[in-house]
Amino acid sequence: MPDDTIFGRLPERQAPHIYSTEEVQQLLAAARELGPSPGLRGLVYETLFGLIASCGLRLSEALSLTVADVDLRRGVLSIRRTKFAKSRQVPLHPSTAKALGRYRWTRDVAGASRDDDAPFFIGTRGRLFGKPISGHQVERVFATLRTELGWINRGTHHAPRIHDLRHTFVVRRILLWQQHGVDVDEAMLALSTYVGHAMVTNTYWYLQAVPELMAVAAKRFESCMPELSHV
Repeated sequence: MPDDTIFGRLPERQAPHIYSTEEVQQLLAAARELGPSPGLRGLVYETLFGLIASCGLRLSEALSLTVADVDLRRGVLSIRRTKFAKSRQVPLHPSTAKALGRYRWTRDVAGASRDDDAPFFIGTRGRLFGKPISGHQVERVFATLRTELGWINRGTHHAPRIHDLRHTFVVRRILLWQQHGVDVDEAMLALSTYVGHAMVTNTYWYLQAVPELMAVAAKRFESCMPELSHV
């Protein structure tokens, strides 16, 4: 863990709820069933939550996407209105691009605007059809689904949050790199850039805040002990 003199002080944060694969699947399945049926609403929320989970986006970033920002041919998102007024491009996994393509086709067939500046994720009810979705609206839907699913909270916030899907993405990526023998320190800057952290310190924070990653760090330290004993 780099000390404060290199990248600055680590932010003070509460420990997140790291979703299991099963919990993410439950969330997407529950979102898919949102009524009325037939209708577009369930697919909107299933795709929105799935995108956040698969790319580690902030909710505000996902809701700010326009039709032009989602380049399905190249498999890239353009994130233009970020928390820190920075822009970045986010490559998509083929399965994510496929899910976005399915949603985009259904969205267009339903009659939503295809203009470049039209919102990608849209409201579906009455006069709200085709309009941007508000963060408060998404939070209310998520809270309802969370109550129905009855997850046990493993974080220190009041309950699992949408933002914890972003945290889960970062943690799972670091764990996957560790399993594949990737040098996590070398890859950390790329991950920090991908998720749009203002400082790489914000990405290193996970190593000391999340039990799964603390266990990885402990194993790495133990593997170095024989070498240190000969120094």
